Amino acid sequence: MILVPSNTPGITVKRMLSVYGYDDAPHGHAHLIFKNVRVPAKNMVLGDGRSFEVMQGRMGPGRIHHAMRSIGAAEEALSWLLTRANAEHKKPFGKVLSQQGVILHWIAKSRIEIDAARLIVLNAAAAIDTGDAKTALVEIAQAKILVPNMALTVIDRPVQTFGAQGVCQDTPLAGMWASVRTIRIADGPDESHLEQLGRRENKKAAEATDRIQAQLDKTDELFRRYGTAPSEPCTPLNMKEMMPAKL
Repeated sequence: MILVPSNTPGITVKRMLSVYGYDDAPHGHAHLIFKNVRVPAKNMVLGDGRSFEVMQGRMGPGRIHHAMRSIGAAEEALSWLLTRANAEHKKPFGKVLSQQGVILHWIAKSRIEIDAARLIVLNAAAAIDTGDAKTALVEIAQAKILVPNMALTVIDRPVQTFGAQGVCQDTPLAGMWASVRTIRIADGPDESHLEQLGRRENKKAAEATDRIQAQLDKTDELFRRYGTAPSEPCTPLNMKEMMPAKL
């Protein structure tokens, strides 16, 4: 991984890229062309062959920052939903929207989902503080997967409630949704994190099987000790027989 100053000869900013049609220039991401670009060897970060280490060291905490911002966006979206739901000028069927059942459900679900996601992020941050980003991979992945999806769901509710205003520039909701949607790709797509997390969790299969088998054995022991039988006849399970030879 090499640091290249933006004014280095040979770099051409061909164009700035929009996100869902939103132009963030001069910030954001650009289509760059590098032609005969040369920088000193000292511009290498940490050393040869250590780019993955550098990247992962930044991306772990970076994913938590994304999650924090997504929670902030979801909170803002809920504020817009509450504002719209209690607007006196908007009274379908003679009642403000907050007196309509579905809107109250959306408000309640949004609060539950935001607070649940916040606890996931706090758990990941605590795991990083206790160890480091490498030892908190599971907790970071959980936050990275859960929070943007939660925020998209929460933001979509005031979008729906505002109608046409929700999808145009009259409210920040459309821009917020577009920004949060990119986080499901940024710092690794959801699918990659889901697969890694699933593999780690699946390694607990043998332990889980042993625990269930111990519970079944204990149940059988108690039936024998007290000379009774289950209310319904059943075939005793042998959990180890259900497991493949190797995971």
